[in-house]
Amino acid sequence: MENLSGINENRKYNESRFWFPGRWVGGITLIISPLFLLTGVLLRIPYHFFFPQQLAAYKEHPTLIFSSYSFFLAGNILLSLAVLTLVQLIGLRKPNWAIGGGIMVVLGLFARAFHAGVDHLAFQLVQIYNLEEATKTIASSYGAYHIVSGLSPFILLGWIVLAIGAYISGVLRLVPALALSLMTILMIGVLKGSSFTSVIATTGLVVALVPLGIKIISEGPKPVFKAIIKWTFLLLALILVLYFLGQAG
Repeated sequence: MENLSGINENRKYNESRFWFPGRWVGGITLIISPLFLLTGVLLRIPYHFFFPQQLAAYKEHPTLIFSSYSFFLAGNILLSLAVLTLVQLIGLRKPNWAIGGGIMVVLGLFARAFHAGVDHLAFQLVQIYNLEEATKTIASSYGAYHIVSGLSPFILLGWIVLAIGAYISGVLRLVPALALSLMTILMIGVLKGSSFTSVIATTGLVVALVPLGIKIISEGPKPVFKAIIKWTFLLLALILVLYFLGQAG
């Protein structure tokens, strides 16, 4: 229990100071984001990770591959809020480790989001033209310079810094901290499929963050049933509005 004292301190911290993104959003994203990432990785594990095979898999199984990449992107976006929550906890005792690791990981997540946009366009090329033309286009532009490429090393090193900070601050025990550091082996780039190391990395993220998210949620005041119903309907309505606005361009 002593290694979780950082979380207990955070409860006192949160009573007197502003905490972003807050206990509920932070706790929920700590739980959901690793599960989304792992789901995305597992859905495309049957196919070779290099881009020609990923494009061929999309041609044969468009719904499956679209779902895989969508789960991964959603997990990546939500993971940014989960990381901010973890940084908040680490920063109570080890602010330098929290700041350094947090900045590197968040910048790295931006790189993954950029790659997801390229992935989406590549899959549209398969539909608009054909597999051969899409593969040629990606092959001829693969490795083209963009400023986001400079962020890729950040996410690889950032997970290690964040894991060390989580351990020495008492937020995570040794095994979850080591599991968190496994994210450094997750491949980054355009149209990266899954491999055995991808499963290990995202499983490690589940081991590290899901129990922490459950603990954060369970240690605070519980909402009344009426509030749960109200916020559920509001959230569903917001999702619908955002969907239609997004479809409108």
